[in-house]
Amino acid sequence: MEFQHTSILLQESIDFLITDKNGIYVDCTMGGAGHSRGFASQLEAEGLLIGIDQDEDAIAVGSERLLNKFTCKTAVAKSNFENFTQVLDDMGIDQIDGIFFDLGVSSYQLDTPERGFSYMHDGPLDMRMNKTAELDAAYIVNNYKEDELAAVIYKYGEERWSKRIAQFIVEARKEQPLTTTFQLVDVIKKAIPKGARIDGPHPAKRTFQALRIEVNNELGILEETMRSAVARLKSGGRIGVITFHSLEDRIIKQTFAELAKGCTCPPQLPVCVCGKKPLLKKAGNITPSKQEVEENPRSRSARLRYAIKI
Repeated sequence: MEFQHTSILLQESIDFLITDKNGIYVDCTMGGAGHSRGFASQLEAEGLLIGIDQDEDAIAVGSERLLNKFTCKTAVAKSNFENFTQVLDDMGIDQIDGIFFDLGVSSYQLDTPERGFSYMHDGPLDMRMNKTAELDAAYIVNNYKEDELAAVIYKYGEERWSKRIAQFIVEARKEQPLTTTFQLVDVIKKAIPKGARIDGPHPAKRTFQALRIEVNNELGILEETMRSAVARLKSGGRIGVITFHSLEDRIIKQTFAELAKGCTCPPQLPVCVCGKKPLLKKAGNITPSKQEVEENPRSRSARLRYAIKI
């Protein structure tokens, strides 16, 4: 199986995350094991790198590339990253030294037409990161009510033409169900006025992003997962998250800021009564270098958000 994916902000992620060469680290979005291999390469015999992914293709390839290939101990688990605490519990692990999330779709997923993620390749309207999940993009496109479709496209795609796109989808599916990516792309192109299609990204980009987020509940699980991740870190442990669009980046930024602030009492109160203490420090972010963007244009919108457990 050819699983090509260029890991974004790889060296920056390694440099930030790994502080104890015999520590325990979790890559919650293993994919083709690009970041996982980078982390494992820095660890010594007592170190442990755990790779987690919900995509069975990633599990097969990641296992091949990661297990028994490094000085440190390695383990792989098939699970959605929101369930990483269960993976740790099953392994008898309480506290960890570092945890990492790469929230992007892998190049492999985008470039494999039958996965249905890309508006550049014709394939079934799928978009499931976990191929055993029930909800897929075809169901949403063909069964959601017009106002529900418009809401998803606007909320998760930040698409100004969301109502019009939803209207055109509903009209098109009356003739026949929309089952392929190119069928959907054609409808979207008809819905967006020609003048609005001349500049900017591909006209289907925002709608496809919105459908993918809805299919995989990508934003719904983020905040709680970040809180759980910080809770499992040792003092001085580190968390790194690579985001690719403003919606997920905003959630990570705000959650880190809240965990770094601690007290949530109204400012007019003379003393703190909530008792919440700051959990994080040194929250910040790194974006790809000009050279990386030139070598890998898909890295353009990436941002590594990071923080350290107090």
